[in-house]
Amino acid sequence: MSIRPVQSSLKVIVRSTEIDINSHVNNAKYVEYLEWGREDFYETVHLPYEVLRDLGAVTVTVHLDLNYRKEAKQGDEILVITRPASVGRTSFTLGQTIVRPGDDSLIADASVTLVTVSPVSRQSVPVPQALRQHFPQRPPSAPRPHANES
Repeated sequence: MSIRPVQSSLKVIVRSTEIDINSHVNNAKYVEYLEWGREDFYETVHLPYEVLRDLGAVTVTVHLDLNYRKEAKQGDEILVITRPASVGRTSFTLGQTIVRPGDDSLIADASVTLVTVSPVSRQSVPVPQALRQHFPQRPPSAPRPHANES
């Protein structure tokens, strides 16, 4: 069973401690904003860490593709939007954007791939159905013709 994909939206106010010498948010801070957004997504779909752990899976980030589009500055209100993109057997990808609603600016966008692992063995395990159901369903692939068919 699949349910309608959910997205989360986390509001963040940029603080002075997040600003670098160039008077804008330090590039490393965006990775932390994205992590906060992913945690907010798990909370939104009622799968905080403890619930996933009890289902026999925790998530580990294995790939992060982050594009910086515009700068954010101290005092800016930004939104970290996280939405399910795709799911495989033991991994899934979340799409994330950071926007400034005040002027509709896209600050950054990212694609983050995570693997579900056993909290005991630390080996990959299938994505739990409780999480999988929040991802868009892939359309069934068309059957491939046999070699002797034209």
